[in-house]
Amino acid sequence: MPFPRGKKPSVTVGKIPKFNGKKIENQEDCPNVKRSSCSPEGAPKKRTAFVDITNAHKVHISLPGTKKKGSLKNTLKKSKNEAKLQKSESVSSESQEEEIRKAEETLVEDVVVVLEAVPHVDLPPHLQRPKIPEEFDIDAQHQDDPSLTAEYAKEIFDYLKAREEKFPLQDYMLTQPSLNSGMRAILVDWLVEVQENFELNHETLYLAVKITDHYLSTTPVNRESLQLIGSTGMLIASKFEERSPPCLDDFLYICDDAYKREELIAMEINIMQALSFDINIPIPYRFLRRYAKCVSASMETLTLARYMCELSLHEMDLVLERGSLLASACLLLALLTKDLGGWSPILAFHSGYGLTELVPIVRRLHAMLTSPPDDKLRAVRSKYSHKVFFEVATIPTLDLETLEKALQ
Repeated sequence: MPFPRGKKPSVTVGKIPKFNGKKIENQEDCPNVKRSSCSPEGAPKKRTAFVDITNAHKVHISLPGTKKKGSLKNTLKKSKNEAKLQKSESVSSESQEEEIRKAEETLVEDVVVVLEAVPHVDLPPHLQRPKIPEEFDIDAQHQDDPSLTAEYAKEIFDYLKAREEKFPLQDYMLTQPSLNSGMRAILVDWLVEVQENFELNHETLYLAVKITDHYLSTTPVNRESLQLIGSTGMLIASKFEERSPPCLDDFLYICDDAYKREELIAMEINIMQALSFDINIPIPYRFLRRYAKCVSASMETLTLARYMCELSLHEMDLVLERGSLLASACLLLALLTKDLGGWSPILAFHSGYGLTELVPIVRRLHAMLTSPPDDKLRAVRSKYSHKVFFEVATIPTLDLETLEKALQ
């Protein structure tokens, strides 16, 4: 069950080492909580940052007892002029409407003439929409929905796929003398629990794992700091992905007060500097949703692919693969498991991968699913065994012989 933010939950941290730090007293209020004004009573109110942009300085304020001479005469004269004006307006209203209508018709005719006289100019190549064959255009049906940005969807995912080249990830365990792949897998399993308990977006979980891996690939750390790095990565990802991210105190509570507020803030600064403040890392979850749309996959099939993709977060060798390639392999294995066909031409067009490029990753995913489950890593399997996720974790895995025939 999700626990309310701001209260101390009971979270199983696995075997991640942690500090025995004391809880900080007199912590500041959660930044998400709206606080009342703390100005002392009787203090002057803050002035606006702008100067007076009205015409108030031009208005003459007359004090009581200082009436101008002839004010009554001026008032009567003003009332007489207003009456004449109203009478003239009522008489000429019809003629004015006719003049406005004629002016609008003339303006429309002039605009049409000008547009017809403008010569046709071809856009430069980088501004032209890529030509998509009609049978591969999965966004044509959404042209009238501005929220889906159908005219830019293909370019957006092409940009994300090209951006993957900027974030290569190597096996950094050789440069981490205090860590191993098992410790990292336990940390990822704990982050899955945090995402589920806080009811965060799945994009937040994937980005938090990416941020953690990229930081560990640049900075050697000791095992006592591993949970601090993971929770800070989740904090940064929440700020990037969530509409209402958890506050800093919530992350201190889920760590069982093992770290101080100052340590969490300092780690956030270190991670952002190590990543050069560029945390928009392409994640496989986004590509998976896009590619599933190409074949109009059902929600159950998409959830099965998501289960495989999320389970792969534990595997160090699969995390090193590009997100678009991993998403393609997860979708292909899900389609084969549900007997819905193989890698179709429309998937090859939008993903940019052929079947031969996906075969090694599909075989590795199949080995992951058929291997005995680790008792220390239960979060993902337990999560996807729920009815909300169609109990896809209980679906029998495709046997190896049938898989190899489908990959031929």
